[in-house]
Amino acid sequence: MALATKRTLEQVNGLTEPEFVAMFGAVLEHSPAYARRAWAQRPFESAEVLAAAFRQAVQQDDPAAQMALIRAHPDLAGKAALAGELTAESAGEQRSAGLDRLSPDEYERFHRTNAAYHEKFGIPFVVCVREHTKDSILEQAERRLTHTPEQERQAALDEVAKIARLRVLDLMEETP
Repeated sequence: MALATKRTLEQVNGLTEPEFVAMFGAVLEHSPAYARRAWAQRPFESAEVLAAAFRQAVQQDDPAAQMALIRAHPDLAGKAALAGELTAESAGEQRSAGLDRLSPDEYERFHRTNAAYHEKFGIPFVVCVREHTKDSILEQAERRLTHTPEQERQAALDEVAKIARLRVLDLMEETP
């Protein structure tokens, strides 16, 4: 999925802030400020520690900023996907779960689920689609619709962290 050249941990630790933000700014959807916060925590001992820096930056942010981050995520199989307006990262992730190849009935089910999420929580349903199939995504959405708004905010942030972790690992060379 990575669109940029993979870097070693040593190379990443040597990046200037602008270089780091250019490389990792898309780890969190339309939110490069978190890359700046993660950069400030270097040197990183591993790619996992780097991914944890993104999670920590989000968890330490204020609730309004967290909600803005969640709202920056596109609806799954939504209008942005149909119009080709997703980030390269989101488009690849949605493709990996088959969300670009839905039947009309499946598309309608996703549309109803997205609408229910917006109505109940005021946010899109966020899930790490690379860990799911289209069926398991819908099953999880139906289960999470029973959450309170606070439970769902935390669930969405947990999923955002999973997405960020995989995106960080996509950008890093594996170390022996």
